[in-house]
Amino acid sequence: MANAGLQLLGFILAFLGWIGSIVSTALPQWKIYSYAGDNIVTAQAIYEGLWMSCVSQSTGQIQCKVFDSLLNLNSTLQATRALMVIGILLGLIAIFVATVGMKCMKCMEDDEVQKMRMAVFGGVIFLIAGLAVLVATAWYGNRIVQEFYDPMTPVNARYEFGQALFTGWAAASLCLLGGALLCCSCPRKTTSYPTPRPYPKPAPSSGKDYV
Repeated sequence: MANAGLQLLGFILAFLGWIGSIVSTALPQWKIYSYAGDNIVTAQAIYEGLWMSCVSQSTGQIQCKVFDSLLNLNSTLQATRALMVIGILLGLIAIFVATVGMKCMKCMEDDEVQKMRMAVFGGVIFLIAGLAVLVATAWYGNRIVQEFYDPMTPVNARYEFGQALFTGWAAASLCLLGGALLCCSCPRKTTSYPTPRPYPKPAPSSGKDYV
């Protein structure tokens, strides 16, 4: 029962991490304009994501512009896009695989060992998906830090971490934790003992009594 509860907890955490990865990929607030410097413009907020850049006015009006050319984007943004999409697709595969291996499901009830192996395999895929999201968000965040402290970057062109970046880090952590819990349901190897040899049967009595 405890193992089934551990499986369910791991699946829920990993599933929430997968949802967080989708939300993080769709949000445009991967980096937000830094108001550090003398020329501070508080009437508008500028932020940028993986797919578009937006400007939010103090009146509540938001204007967004989708990135036109894929080839015109920098390599960091292209790699981040690819890794986030790969993490989402791997998470979707892991959901189906882990669902088959869950003890609360009726699939593959006849083979308990194979069923547990499916749960472990789903956990491994969740781990890979979490690593892909973690690498993507860490890579993008490192680029923001480098540009912020680069003396060649103008003060009015510096950005800081956005909400979507923190969401991606939380999603990657949930995927890794959930996948690790699913991997804990690995079937234990049964110890094999040699087959006991039968004792020799006593010879039948001949009916004669010896003195």
